Amino acid sequence: MAQFRRVLVKLSGEALMAPDGYWLDSQILSALAEDLAQATRAGFEIAVVIGGGNIIRGARMSAAGWIDRPTADSMGMLGTVMNSLAIETALNAAGVPARTMSAVSMPTICETYARQPALHHLDKGQVVVLAGGTGNPFFTTDTAAVLRAAELRCDAVLKATQVDGVYSADPKKDPSAIRFDQLTHDEAINRDLKVMDTAAFALARENKLSIIVGSVHAPSSVTALLQGKVPSTVVAP
Repeated sequence: MAQFRRVLVKLSGEALMAPDGYWLDSQILSALAEDLAQATRAGFEIAVVIGGGNIIRGARMSAAGWIDRPTADSMGMLGTVMNSLAIETALNAAGVPARTMSAVSMPTICETYARQPALHHLDKGQVVVLAGGTGNPFFTTDTAAVLRAAELRCDAVLKATQVDGVYSADPKKDPSAIRFDQLTHDEAINRDLKVMDTAAFALARENKLSIIVGSVHAPSSVTALLQGKVPSTVVAP
């Protein structure tokens, strides 16, 4: 695996959920923050994008037919801000300075995202938690993650998922599914692999960004994934 220094970590909102279905679990949150803290201590510069699916999914709400997609997506962006503030607090408690920056301006709550200040925070060794998606409806937080990674000169995007890589089919449903060690962006798009949406893969391809896909669950960790010590799939140019 190539050597990476500055990495954007993409987490799903569901990763924060408690076993009983409550939207946030303090122990899981603390464990994720400590995992990210260990990565910074190992020398990685970390930015984070987290989804809001543990609170609300705009596309799903819109599909129900009682609210339009732009409004539903705006509600989803607010969910990502809530999750980001929670991660920022947990990172600070773990001894790592963190800064939430939102694409949706809410200056009484957190800093508004702008590229140059974000680069400055990363250069100072702070973890930058990027909230609010792209700030626009119809775009997923996967696309937001790749967009911010390109803007902030990241070497790679690490997508921490429920499984240890990209498979030919859902391994929970198909025991014969095969895990890929390496894919190109074109292969991921042509095979219609669902680990990220097509817009995210296309943006990564255009900017020659590698995407590492691995498990968020123990014994995996952000540091181990970035150092290639545990199974993962690398989607690269």
